[in-house]
Amino acid sequence: MRIQLIRHATLLLKINNKRIIVDPILSPAGTMDAIPNVYNANKNPLVDLHVDFESLINVDAILLTHTHRDHFDEAAAQLISKHIPVFCQPVDKEKIEAKGFLEVISIEESYIWEGITFNRTQGQHGTGKIGKEMGLVSGFVITAHNEPSLYIAGDTIWCPEVEEALESYKPQITVVFAGAAKFSEGDPITMTTQDIYDVCRKVPNSKVIVVHMETWNHCTLTRSELKDFLQKHSLVEQVYVPDDGESINCDSFLEEV
Repeated sequence: MRIQLIRHATLLLKINNKRIIVDPILSPAGTMDAIPNVYNANKNPLVDLHVDFESLINVDAILLTHTHRDHFDEAAAQLISKHIPVFCQPVDKEKIEAKGFLEVISIEESYIWEGITFNRTQGQHGTGKIGKEMGLVSGFVITAHNEPSLYIAGDTIWCPEVEEALESYKPQITVVFAGAAKFSEGDPITMTTQDIYDVCRKVPNSKVIVVHMETWNHCTLTRSELKDFLQKHSLVEQVYVPDDGESINCDSFLEEV
């Protein structure tokens, strides 16, 4: 298995000889409106792609945690073939079909495709009123023969649903969406340093990869701040913070001590 961070939450997975793109946003930098009433008023995405564009559209499947515009943009909807399967949470099926995709597979609990099992998990995209307004989001635990188990938590804070997923599946690799994204009011809607710390305490034997930073204007946690936190709390051996475009060989990653 290889995991490549493209930028933000967009990942390219190579698993069981298949290429799966997760939460694709393919728009050039600065071409999408900024989220209003946020300290950083720059247009999104904040950074451009640093990966060969053809490698992002020549994939075998799409996996969507949800359909907010920073996880599935119009550029991706237009450029990726409508004939490849799209795996999603049930609430998003009709919206994706409306964009012309011909094979949209909503996963209620579990689905097997090409020897790869997708187990859908749940989360909380924030707290209180804002959390409810953000709607339903999902994560996925992905397994295949002779491949490490991978949990992509999705846009969620630390919550009972994430804790339950970690307890149930005990993933070897956990990918969390951080950035401590927030609006002008309310609590963060994605993971903070404390949330990441709680994940690590729950699964000390799972390697953790942190993405979803420095690409969208409402994300407040930077890589540098997170790395300082990890150093302070002796988590640098468990947690890895990749740069945009960086590819991780998971076998080697798991062997690192």
